[in-house]
This record gives sequence, C-alpha cells and structure tokens, in this order.
Amino acid sequence: MFGVFEADPSQVPSADVLPSPACGLIRCDIRLKRLLDERECLLEQIKKLKGQLEERQKNGKLDNPHPGDDFLENGTDMHVMDLQRDANRQISDLKFKLAKSEQEITALEQNVIRLESQVARYKSAAENAEKIEDELKAEKRKLQRELRCALDKTEELEVSNGHLVKRLEKMKANRSALLSQQ
Repeated sequence: MFGVFEADPSQVPSADVLPSPACGLIRCDIRLKRLLDERECLLEQIKKLKGQLEERQKNGKLDNPHPGDDFLENGTDMHVMDLQRDANRQISDLKFKLAKSEQEITALEQNVIRLESQVARYKSAAENAEKIEDELKAEKRKLQRELRCALDKTEELEVSNGHLVKRLEKMKANRSALLSQQ
C-alpha cells in the first residue's frame, strides 16, 4: 500500500568515513533531513487521499439520490463505504506516522541545540586553556630570564671570590715573607 522510506545505504556515510566529533551531528542532520522528506511525502499522500475521499464522497452522493435509505443497491455503495473506511484508516495511520515523525524531528532539533551548546562550552574552555597556556609560557620565559640572570650573577661572584682568594693568599705570602725577614 505505502512504501517504507529508507535512505539508500550507498548515500549514507559510514561511521568510519566520518570524523568522530562531527559524526553525531552529521548523522543527526541526515536523519533529520530523511524525516523531513518522509513527513513531506506523508503530507502529500494525506492531501491526495483526502482529495480522493472527497471526490468519492461527492460521486457517492451523486450516485445515491436517497441518502436516508438503509439498504444498498448492487453493492456499489458498500464498496464505496469500504473504500472510505480504508482511506480513513490510511489517513489515521499517516497522521500517526506524521505525529511520530514530528516528535522525532523535535527530539533531533533539541539534540542539535544541546550539541551546539556543548560545542560552545568546549570552545570557550579551549580558548581559556589557550589563554592560560600563553600566560604560563610568559611566566616560564620570565622565570628562565631570572634564572639566567641569577646564574650569571653567581658565576660573576664566584670569579670575584676566586680573585679575592688569590689576593688574600698573596697578601698572606707577602706578610709571612716580611715576618721571616725581620
């Protein structure tokens, strides 16, 4: 009676082809598009069936000049009633499918909104992390400069200390030489 709407597997990207972070969003978009297409098709079928039903009702009213009669002639009115029941059943099935599709679309839209807000949070967290990283790099460079400066100062003081120790030894040697001469 009605075909089931399925996406062609060759047109739907496989999970290993898609990058993992965007995979969920792309699947949601594909599913959302498929549901929207199915909804439009179902709405068109409902319109066609309603038109056919109205046409049959008009034809049925024209064919039956006595709408108050309880008996049916030649089974044609019975056939029309069966067709009308089938059409009503089909319409209610399509309405149910439409409502279900709309619910799925709403759920998918909410999922997209949730994922977009999650992406925004992750993006701001990444920006904050980059900012902190830059600050830490600047602090590291500052500390390395201070360390180099302190090491240079230490080396300078050691050289100065070495010179002073040599002078002190010379003075001690001169003093002991003077003492020994006296």
